Amino acid sequence: MRQRGAVAAGHPLTAEAGAAVLREGGNAVDAAVAAVLTSFVAESPLTGLGAGGFMLVHAPDENVLLDFFVAVPGKDGIERRSELDPVPVYFSEDVPQIFNVGAASCGVPGTAAGLWEALRRFGSMPMAELARPAVAHAREGLVVNAEQAFIFKILEPILTHQPEGRAIYAPQGHRLREGDLFRFEELSEALERYRVEGPEPFYRGELARAVSEWVVDRGGTLGVEDLGSYEPIARYPARGGFRGRDVLTNPPPSSGGILIAFGLDLLDRLGTAGIEAVVAVMEEAQAARTEDFHDGLHEDGWLELFLDRGRLDAAAERARSRLRPPADRVAGPGDDLGSTTHITVVDGDGRCASVTCSNGTGSGLIVPGTGVHVNNMLGEEDLNPFGFHTLPAGRRMPSMMSPTVLLREGELELGLGSGGSNRIRSAVLQTIVRLVADGMEVSAAVEAPRVHFEAGAVHAEPGIDSQALARLEARGYTVARWAERNLFFGGVHAVSRDPETGELRGGGDPRRGGAIAVV
Repeated sequence: MRQRGAVAAGHPLTAEAGAAVLREGGNAVDAAVAAVLTSFVAESPLTGLGAGGFMLVHAPDENVLLDFFVAVPGKDGIERRSELDPVPVYFSEDVPQIFNVGAASCGVPGTAAGLWEALRRFGSMPMAELARPAVAHAREGLVVNAEQAFIFKILEPILTHQPEGRAIYAPQGHRLREGDLFRFEELSEALERYRVEGPEPFYRGELARAVSEWVVDRGGTLGVEDLGSYEPIARYPARGGFRGRDVLTNPPPSSGGILIAFGLDLLDRLGTAGIEAVVAVMEEAQAARTEDFHDGLHEDGWLELFLDRGRLDAAAERARSRLRPPADRVAGPGDDLGSTTHITVVDGDGRCASVTCSNGTGSGLIVPGTGVHVNNMLGEEDLNPFGFHTLPAGRRMPSMMSPTVLLREGELELGLGSGGSNRIRSAVLQTIVRLVADGMEVSAAVEAPRVHFEAGAVHAEPGIDSQALARLEARGYTVARWAERNLFFGGVHAVSRDPETGELRGGGDPRRGGAIAVV
């Protein structure tokens, strides 16, 4: 029987919402929109109507990256009257990470506008139908599973930072735990309005005014002009190559996709994809993230210069030198958890919608009567590595989010993406390496142990070659050996397609509650 499609997502209900659309004859974008809206409920700390994102759409005759990520506010000329509010979050039991929240962290959200535009351009079903499951789940509630309970736990200081959040995530005075019922009735009402009226109320109507006033009254700068002027942007995907495949990914002004393309190209030039080579390439990508790099993301023609053959040859030689002791290392910006979710959908006709959305960690501001938890992108260190509140109003913020597809001889072979802040690029790169270079099936490639180079140290999950790690230590690297697999290393959700037979398979990352639905 011919397959209608496959969905890989971060929660079983998210995946099933997309699968149900595929069963009804919808295409990959229809299914992705339904899944994303359901993720607003099932994965609420990670995404929502106050978030931003990207959708990479591959069709036989078209490849488009739809940018609906967070923009910098300030078009109204409102003066910021508050500072970022640092909150410690215990990602592990021993060491807290500081996340900046509050009104000063709030950027212009894009998900409501972006999903509507994706459906208008590429969809075949009405939003009124696609949003029904999300509306029902938010209204009736859903049972908290183990993965979501863990996210509630580590983000509790942010989710319960204000009374509005406590009413949702700690309704009886205690944080929701596995087996409890999570209900978000105001989100249900907002999604009901969205399915009927579209994004207009969220950008130019009463909901927009309510969100703006709530943020501005608390010292932020998110004005009605910021919201009213927001538009999704269609971009040409960035292109790279690896082992005879074409890699399509997120272009500037985002940085994650081009760093993935950069890393895969270097691995091709090195002629090996072993752990030590992967670390050397990660280190080279980290070192590339200079102030000039971030400035160049907004300049026409800069991508071609960054991926210039001569530049890549020189970078590959530096990476090769790192495989020989001693190695001089450049520490890049530090990392955070990254409250991000990814969904990949491939339909039976070979179309793919790879979509990543993020709320940062959330600002802690849940606006009464709107169902909107506003993002904290202006306070995310990885998006502002050279200082907070320095970007001009209206500019799209850079991002590590990297929805990606692989083509073999023009035919779709893989769609994937990940959550995980700075680890997104290392998670996506290693999954591609495992599938293409090591010949793993997609679920095994997603679940395979990972490494990540960060701020001068190599982080390694259990199962990474111990001898390779010892050789890295002999070269002067600090190696942090994690005791168990952890969502620190990302959450890749991928769908593979056999270009010859059309067979679809999915890989849902157990690090972030991954779920697969094949129809």
